[in-house]
Amino acid sequence: MTRNTDLLLTAIAPAIWGSTYIVTTEFLPAGYPLTVATARALPAGLLLLLIVGKMPVGIWWSRVFLLGTLNFSFFWAMLFVAAYRLPGGVAATVGSIQPLVVIFLARGLLGRAITPLAIVAAGAGMIGVALLVLAPNAALDPLGVAAGLAGAVSMAFGTVLSRRWHPPVSALTFTAWQLTAGGILLLPVAIWLESPLPDLAPTNLLGIAYLGLIGAALTYILWFRGLSRLEPSVAASLGFLSPLTAVILGWSFLDQKLSLLQAVGMVVVIASVWLSQRDRLVPAGQR
Repeated sequence: MTRNTDLLLTAIAPAIWGSTYIVTTEFLPAGYPLTVATARALPAGLLLLLIVGKMPVGIWWSRVFLLGTLNFSFFWAMLFVAAYRLPGGVAATVGSIQPLVVIFLARGLLGRAITPLAIVAAGAGMIGVALLVLAPNAALDPLGVAAGLAGAVSMAFGTVLSRRWHPPVSALTFTAWQLTAGGILLLPVAIWLESPLPDLAPTNLLGIAYLGLIGAALTYILWFRGLSRLEPSVAASLGFLSPLTAVILGWSFLDQKLSLLQAVGMVVVIASVWLSQRDRLVPAGQR
């Protein structure tokens, strides 16, 4: 496949993740973040596992559960803590540090050189996200900020280690393993910390099905496929498309206003993604 095709397919994942906010607020019962995260990960993972019919072997058991923790259970838990304790704009801005963390982790764990273009693209993306979603009077809660940073670092480690440890299986199988592991780890925490879900309306079930089948299974297949072909810094920078999609959906369907600063932020985010994809891709001989 061509370079542009790899970028386009990988970019679909964070673009769809940007719909999580509108689906969560409009289709799901409020106050059950960990239960919803478990329902998003575990059924989708088990379904994919049933389809692929292949289990990890040897050292891959421990690696899959570590990656499931980094990419799903711990990351999603920290994401929800940040979302509850911080205004959405602050949480998104704190989380946008992830591509910058990936650049330095890729240097230490993969031996990738740190290029000025990657740093500039990551910095521009953070500024663009801040313009998109950060309100002037946003409050900063220390625990919320710490959770947001922890979540960003967790997914950054998951991104880089998924590239380093990519097993000799398809992206579908790799996704099935990680989603199942992440869901298994989330399940006891959700049961312990949250009360059972109320009776679910058809719209609730539709929202959970969307988050599981589209927002988790499909998107992470594309994401892990992309991580096997793109430099981690290039893939991580595509995450800036998530808040961009969220703002566009809010403007389109929830009657939210779009300010001049947000319009500038959109341009900056798109420019940062374009700059990042100019950075190195994995050489063909290493794929």
